[in-house]
Amino acid sequence: MFNPEMTVAAINRMSEQTLVANLGIEFTEVGADFMCAQMPVDRRTLQPYGLLHGGASLALAETMGSVASTALIDLATQAAVGLEINGNHLRPVEDGVVTGTVRPIHIGRRTHVWDIRIEDEEGRLVNVSRLTMMIVQRT
Repeated sequence: MFNPEMTVAAINRMSEQTLVANLGIEFTEVGADFMCAQMPVDRRTLQPYGLLHGGASLALAETMGSVASTALIDLATQAAVGLEINGNHLRPVEDGVVTGTVRPIHIGRRTHVWDIRIEDEEGRLVNVSRLTMMIVQRT
């Protein structure tokens, strides 16, 4: 399903010197219809009360869905842009690493809808998000 050139190494290289790298997000796996990435829960991603910031969880979710859409389109003629994201924060995390998995809900010609599930190190669901991407023609 995904462009075979979108390997873990290629995605992580593409993310250097961006918000993704600043938050410590690293892609770890690309499967036939899913991708996984990890993000540390540390000073970069905590809110003032010492818990994983909801915005950091949404940044992880949007990053994953954006990369997944990018891996499905012709980058010479198309671009994938975020249209809408929503997330439910289900469990607090104070430290460690969270892991996200992105899977498609809908892959159309003009929109992609993604399901992103973020878990803590014990496999407990921390956040569930849905991201809608718009596929636009480059001019």
